[in-house]
Amino acid sequence: MFGYVVANTKALTAEELKIYKGMYCGLCRTLKKRYGQAGRLTLTYDMTFLILVLSSLYDVDERSGYERCAVHPAKKHFYVVNRFTEYAADMNIALSYNKLMDDWKDDKNLASKTAADILKKDYYSIWDKHPKQCASLEKRLSELAEVEKKGILSPDIPADIFGQLLADLFVIRDDQYTDTLKKSMAALGRFIYIMDAWDDLDEDIKKERYNPLTAMSPSAVEPVLTMLISECAKNLFSLPFKRNEGIIKNIIYSGVWSKYSLKNAKEAKKAAKQTDTLKKD
Repeated sequence: MFGYVVANTKALTAEELKIYKGMYCGLCRTLKKRYGQAGRLTLTYDMTFLILVLSSLYDVDERSGYERCAVHPAKKHFYVVNRFTEYAADMNIALSYNKLMDDWKDDKNLASKTAADILKKDYYSIWDKHPKQCASLEKRLSELAEVEKKGILSPDIPADIFGQLLADLFVIRDDQYTDTLKKSMAALGRFIYIMDAWDDLDEDIKKERYNPLTAMSPSAVEPVLTMLISECAKNLFSLPFKRNEGIIKNIIYSGVWSKYSLKNAKEAKKAAKQTDTLKKD
């Protein structure tokens, strides 16, 4: 269910793109230093968004530089790290471990179990540092598995669970921003869940897998997504960001819709091709 919270990089300024990529590279660098190559393989832009939001909301000391790495050996690239980078790296491992274990429980996928075993020691170390977040993660994923097992076709129920999961990952302290940040991330989590279900719908129907959107009219999906991301934006941009608000707005207003737009474009192209074929016949 991750991979949707990305920037529309074509719409970023050169400086914004440098910062965004620098945070991503900083996360990759931190995963490698703390958890080795296996940790680096869990890298996602979703946790880059976490770093971006928290380090733009709170004052934080940053370190930056240029370096080569195995992924970019030919040219030095910019990176930036701060204490939220380390937290995001921990959550990246926690999410990956639990997702792999979920796949193992659901499908008995041996590759997932093997990968989970590699991360297991690191995950329990992270649990000791962040018990609240790890407990929430396990609880919410267990609830989602139960919803899937029961075949509940109300998308609000699993979407709310995933929203609570994401909110718990983003809220790392109790202060004047907690309630607003929690509301915005819960809405974003619900958006991500519905978007992922919509993205997988055709394949899930074909393979007879659980998908709560099978009972929803296709025309209702976009209004629901629009409502959820609007709720997220309303709360998120009421927070007093000290910097990088342009990048965050790019992600919320444009980037999160990337896969939706791509799928619609492919379907429109396919429909046009079928129409042309019918005309020729």
